[in-house]
Order: sequence, then C-alpha cells, then structure tokens
Amino acid sequence: MRVLAVPCLLVCAAGNAAAQDEGDLTAKQRVFPGVGPGLRSVKRGADGRLYILASPSPGLLVFDAQGKQVLSIGELPGADASAKAGRALITFGEDCDGAADGKIYVADRGANLIQVFSTDGTLLRSISIKAPISVAALPESEIAVGTLGEPHLVTVFDKNGRDVREFGDPEPLAEREELNRYLSIGQLATDAQGHLYYAFAYLPEPTVRQYDRLGYAGQDIQYTALEAMPAAQAARKEIVRQERRGGQPSFRRILTAVGVDSTNGEVWIALYNTLLHFDKEGNRRASYKLYTPQGARLEANTILAEKDRLIIGNDPLGIYEFARPDKKNPQ
Repeated sequence: MRVLAVPCLLVCAAGNAAAQDEGDLTAKQRVFPGVGPGLRSVKRGADGRLYILASPSPGLLVFDAQGKQVLSIGELPGADASAKAGRALITFGEDCDGAADGKIYVADRGANLIQVFSTDGTLLRSISIKAPISVAALPESEIAVGTLGEPHLVTVFDKNGRDVREFGDPEPLAEREELNRYLSIGQLATDAQGHLYYAFAYLPEPTVRQYDRLGYAGQDIQYTALEAMPAAQAARKEIVRQERRGGQPSFRRILTAVGVDSTNGEVWIALYNTLLHFDKEGNRRASYKLYTPQGARLEANTILAEKDRLIIGNDPLGIYEFARPDKKNPQ
C-alpha cells in the first residue's frame, strides 16, 4: 500500500513554502531529572498516564495524570529476568505505549518480545517478534509493532497476541532488499483518531507516512525544502556507495524523533537539534533549533507534543520541557 508520489510532492512543496516561523527554541527546564542516559521514549498513553522508558536503567517509569509516579518496571539481563518474584522485568526496552484500558506495551528488543503488562505492572503475556524497536497502542486492544527486519514495516497483533495483519513496503532506494529494509527502519506514533504514523529514520528526505489502523496509507509528510537538498543528495550518494561495496549496511540517522499532537494530528519531526512543525495537511509551519536552558544543543531522540507544552528528550542529557511556540501567535 503506497502513497502516490506526485500529490505528495505538491503537498510537500506547498508546505515548505508555507513555513511561518524560524529561530531558536530554548527549554524552560529539565524535568524528570532521574532519567538521562539510555533514554528511549516518552509517551502519553491513551489512559492519560505518562510513560518514560530508559534502558537499561531505570527501565519503565509510569506517572499518573497529576505527575505522580505510580509504577516502575525494571530491567535486568536476560537470565536474571525471572529472579524477582512478583515483578516482571524487561531485558532491553526500545519503546513503550499505554492503551486506553491501562495495558502497557514494551518493545523488548533484548528478548525479541512485546511485553504486555497490566495497569499495575503484572506481566500478562509476551508476544514473540524479532528485534522490535517501536510499539503503538491501537483501538480495540490491537498493537502495532515496528521491527529491524520483518518484511513489512508494521505488524499488528490483536488482544490475544495473534498476528492479524502486516502492511507497509520498504522504500525501493537500492537493488539490495536488505539495504532497502534497513533504510526503511522507523518509529511509530498515533493520534486520537486512530491514525498510525510511521517515521522513516534513514530516508534521504525525512518522511512520516500516515496510515489508518487497517493499513491503508494516507499522505506523506516530507521535508523537501531547498536547504535540505544537500543532505539528501549526500545520503543518496552514500546509499550508492554502500550498495556497491556490499556487506552490512551502516548509515547515520536522518530523522531522529517524531511526535504527533493527538488532538489535531499535527506532526513534529526532529533532525538532531532541528525541530520541524507540520500541520495536519502536511504544510511545514515552522523550524527551530533546540537548546537546553544552559545553551547546549539538544539533539532530540523522543518528542511528546501536548496541549500547552513539548516534552523533548535526549540520551544522555535527559528530558526537557518547552513552551509550545505555535501557541504564542495563534493562526
């Protein structure tokens, strides 16, 4: 299931021309100071709770809507994971999400499992899938999973852990299938309308593809402005070089984080310390450079877009709160 290229390019071109704001964006403060090295994910679950995952320590932290920590699920090396009775442990978590019914999902790459926990942290089941790196809760207790190497980009499991559908084809950038699959590795996000967003980490033109929950592709949100062209051309040259060379692919990430405002479908994309804001039609509204309160560059690896703030994290610098720059001058 693919998006037509010409409409996408027209939307992208219009979006790049429509950018409204550029400048520096400095964090108000660091939050959750106990989390820094190993930070993987910060998400607001459909149950209203906040989920923070840092591997291997402190593991998964869960906070209620008032900001009080209510749960912690730690990580231990595989053989020791069963050592503590009454507390399920994660081997090495890459991503997490919370469902409306309180179930917690963790992409445990170290164990090749999706771990499913109850609202109080009891392990309910484990779903086997090789090298999961991203997970998103869908309506009707379904789970979307992104991996490092499955043939399709997204695998969806039902509430009983059964594989019910797969969708999304790797982008055809090279002749070698394994190279295309590597270049199509991505992160998952959702909105309140049940859309699924797949953010490609290595495509030369930073791209987020929207799907409905059944796997039908909508629009591509893509950064194709003139200032992005040199980096995209260099990435394509590197793809050609590595295809000729053969061997195991190894590329520098291009898109490092994605966040979706669940209320309106607006998308925030990080290219290291550059933050791009797109409206729900795919028009780029703004570009910013991210900094900590002390003036250090903040290269984002996780973004949470909330009504009145952005929560942006970096491994190892930690998690920072930003005022929503788009709320200062309502459009």
